Amino acid sequence: MASEAYEYLSESPQPNETEFLFTSMQHDLRATGKVAEIITPAFGGGCEHSNFQQALRGAMEQARQAGQVNPIVVGAIPFDLTQASCLYIPAQYQWVERSEPIHVSRETKDSPTLLNQRSIPDEQGFKKAVQHAIVNFQHSDIRKAVLSRICELEFSEPVDVQRLLASLRVQNPSGYQFRVPLSEGGELIGVSPELLLRKQGAQIESNPLAGSAKRQADPEQDRAIADRLMTSPKDQYEHHLVIDEIRRVLEPHCAELDIPDHPSLMSTSALWHLSTQIKGRLRNPELNALQLACQLHPTPAVCGYPTGQARKLINLVEPFERGLFTGIVGWCDSQGNGEWVVTIRCGIVQHKNIRLFAGAGIVEASQPDAEWNETQAKLGTMLNACGLGWINSLDTPA
Repeated sequence: MASEAYEYLSESPQPNETEFLFTSMQHDLRATGKVAEIITPAFGGGCEHSNFQQALRGAMEQARQAGQVNPIVVGAIPFDLTQASCLYIPAQYQWVERSEPIHVSRETKDSPTLLNQRSIPDEQGFKKAVQHAIVNFQHSDIRKAVLSRICELEFSEPVDVQRLLASLRVQNPSGYQFRVPLSEGGELIGVSPELLLRKQGAQIESNPLAGSAKRQADPEQDRAIADRLMTSPKDQYEHHLVIDEIRRVLEPHCAELDIPDHPSLMSTSALWHLSTQIKGRLRNPELNALQLACQLHPTPAVCGYPTGQARKLINLVEPFERGLFTGIVGWCDSQGNGEWVVTIRCGIVQHKNIRLFAGAGIVEASQPDAEWNETQAKLGTMLNACGLGWINSLDTPA
C-alpha cells in the first residue's frame, strides 16, 4: 500500500478485463484497468479536509505522475458511508457516443434455467417491517423510512452480463446505466432513473424521485394511475420530504437554486415516478462533485427523514446489510466535474447467481400490501432483463 487511504496499483488493462460503464446524457463512459483504488469510507466526504477527500486527492496525484492529464475516479459508494468505498482511477477511459438500444430476445430458450429463488425478507416479514415502521412513526419524530428487500436468484448457467445490459437499455433507454467490477468478485449492474448530482463547472443538477406507481398495459388505466399519483397526498408528502432536505443541503452552496414548487411525472417502462428537476449555480465552483454528493447522500428517497433516526430504524428492521444498494455510482474528474446517480434498479452478478434489490418509502399513511407490491414492481426491471417477468408474483416456474 502506498498509503493507508488508497492503494497505488499502476496496472494496465488486461485482455478481456471487465469494463466500467456509465451512461451519461448522450455519451457512454467506458474505462478499463486500475491505477489506484480508493477504499476509504466516504463518511465526512463532504468536507475538503476529510480522510476521504485526502485519499481522493492522493490517488489523483499518483495518476498525474503516471502521465494522466485529467484523471477520473469511477465506481460506487455504499448506502452506509462508514463502509469501504468501491472506487478506483482507471488506467484508460473514453467517452463514446451513446449507442442505440439493441433488441434482445426474451424467449425462454435464450435464458438459463432458474434453479432457486428467495426473497429476504419474505412477503410476511416485509409487511411486518412496514407495520413496525408505521407504529414507530406514531411514537417518534421519524416521518419516513425506506425499507428494502433482496431477491436472490440462482441459474443453471453463468449469467450473461452483456445480455442483461442490453435488455436494461431497451427497457429504459434514457436511464443511467452502470456496470462496476467489484474487487471481491462479481459485478454491480443496473439502470438508475435517479440523478443525485451532476456538476459541470459552477452548474449543478439533481433529479430526485419519490412516490411511485406501477404502469398499466391499458393506456387509459395507465393515464389514470399517473393522474392518481400526481394527486396522492401520501406520495406528495413523501416527495416533499426529499425535496426539503435537498434544498437544505444545496442552498448554502448556491448563488442560484431553482426548485419547482410541484413535482412532475417521470416514466420508465415499469413505473411512474414523482420527479423534481433541480438546477443551481455554485458560489464556489471549486467544490468537487463528490463533496456535494457525499453531503446529499443518503437522501430521504432511499433512507428516510430525519436521516439519522431513519437509518437506525432501517438497521433495526432490515435483516441484511444493503452494501452498495441505495448507495451512489458514477464518476468525478480531477477538475471536480462529475455525475452520481442513486444505485437502484440494480443487482450484483456473481457467476450463476444474481442478487436483486428493491425498496419502498414508508410513511404513516402507507399500507403494507401496497408497499410490498411497489417492491415487486421495482424488481420488474431487473427481472425482465433476466427473462423472468413472471416472477413478480414469486411463483415457482413451471
